[in-house]
Amino acid sequence: MAERLELKAYGKINLGLDVVRKREDGYHEVRMIMQTVGVHDTIRMETGGQGLSVETNLPYVPNGEGNLAFRAAKLLMDEFGIRDGLKIQIRKVIPVAAGMAGGSTDAAAVLIGVNRLFGLGLTKRELMERGVKLGADVPYCIMRGTALSEGIGEILTPLPPMPQCSVVLAKPQIGVSTKAVYGKLRANELRPEEHPDIDGMVSAIKKGDLDGVIARLGNVLESVTAPEHPEIGRIEDIMRRNGADGVLMSGSGPTVFGLFKDRTAAEQAAGALKQAEGGKLSKQVYVTGFFNRRNGKQKGSDKG
Repeated sequence: MAERLELKAYGKINLGLDVVRKREDGYHEVRMIMQTVGVHDTIRMETGGQGLSVETNLPYVPNGEGNLAFRAAKLLMDEFGIRDGLKIQIRKVIPVAAGMAGGSTDAAAVLIGVNRLFGLGLTKRELMERGVKLGADVPYCIMRGTALSEGIGEILTPLPPMPQCSVVLAKPQIGVSTKAVYGKLRANELRPEEHPDIDGMVSAIKKGDLDGVIARLGNVLESVTAPEHPEIGRIEDIMRRNGADGVLMSGSGPTVFGLFKDRTAAEQAAGALKQAEGGKLSKQVYVTGFFNRRNGKQKGSDKG
């Protein structure tokens, strides 16, 4: 008999992103403050039939081996000798190629789903250990919440939940390759003042000091992506003019987020972004909030 499961795969933003150095093996050592937000994809899984299949609602997102969610399911099914069929349907809402870990969070949800559907009995830690084989962000997407990420992104330290505020997300029309952005960053030539104050942000989070977090927002990758894509700066300017308390590009970009203590100002900024440049500046705009691990609640909706 077929079994069904529906899961939410939440996106993330980087409140702080520092690249410490480029290692001799080509990997970059990072220190990042990761935060889950309320915008999410929906993953529907159903056992039965033959083989493994993945379908999405977007024509430009791959369905087969090219999809990280497919590789996540295959990883566990191969390891545990699962021969049953599995159909996975992904409704994408998180912007694609946008610095919000959309592919990684879908893969994380599929690992959790396969574990549940087939009664594998793996702990969260064991799922995270397997997730890192798929991508550096996957273990974090299994853990969720507020966290310090170090190493190449695989060393995770949970932090207390971020104080709530409204979050406006805006994705320009462009997509960005994370690999290309890191390739252009001269990590070993960054001046001391170019590095975000990650330790200070950790302290502010532990104190529940939202202003302290906002004062330390920083992302070294913005120095690579923003000059090549001036629409990032234009989106940030619109957010500031409409009352954002802090703005930053997330991850390798190009998604920009604004933090707002005033919900009305957040809604106003979102409206301005949707209309900017004849509605062509932003491909997707959402008003949401932080999704925190402790209570599973986030302030605000995922309005697009």
